[in-house]
Amino acid sequence: MKVACAISSTASSAAVLCRCLFSSSAAKTLIPTSYWRSNTSASGSLYQIACSMTTSPAPQPEKPKPPPQPWLIVGLGNPGKRYAGTRHSVGFEMIDTIADAEGISMGSVSFKAQFGKGFIGDVPVMLAKPQTFMNASGESVGAIVSYYKIPLKQVLVVFDDLDLPFAKLRLLPKGGHGGHNGMRSIMKHLKGSRDFPRLRIGIGRPPGKMDPASFVLRAFNPQEREEARVNLYEVKNAHLSLTR
Repeated sequence: MKVACAISSTASSAAVLCRCLFSSSAAKTLIPTSYWRSNTSASGSLYQIACSMTTSPAPQPEKPKPPPQPWLIVGLGNPGKRYAGTRHSVGFEMIDTIADAEGISMGSVSFKAQFGKGFIGDVPVMLAKPQTFMNASGESVGAIVSYYKIPLKQVLVVFDDLDLPFAKLRLLPKGGHGGHNGMRSIMKHLKGSRDFPRLRIGIGRPPGKMDPASFVLRAFNPQEREEARVNLYEVKNAHLSLTR
């Protein structure tokens, strides 16, 4: 029953998330661009001076809008078949869902990550799944941010959260690592900054006295797997409807 209640808020949460992140009006940050302005020098004649005082100035051509700056969307997890489908790798699944929805290939490996470039609507995005193992995720994320000079406000990290009910989403503009080792590593490699957005995906608490470290490395059971699939599908559909 608790799981069902958590799932019931998925659609509205996904819509809020996508309006914040995937609509071009919200996600665009313009790249600073210098423009050359031509100036004509006056000849000094009384006639030209008189004309310049009595005629309206010529309309200036509109400046072209610079292209939007890309977003980096990072999903956290552990590489390899052993960890595929586990709670700790749900960030990887979110990246795969976005890549599938937008036709973005994740076939390349760069900066110690599976990496892809594409668009969500007219907003350029880079998708990354660090292959360093969770506790060293910052090695990959820090290198990407440094190389492409991405503003931290446009670096979104997606990761699992034990403190949220299963399948609940929470989008925050900044914050601490909350004990999550992947986030701890990323903050370290971003010079201690916590000023970047993050999407937390609830995986629930371990049953009984189970060790949390063991719980996060367990695969979802069939019922949870189906509910998680529906959850990610709702996110995909919500952002598709907002960016087309």
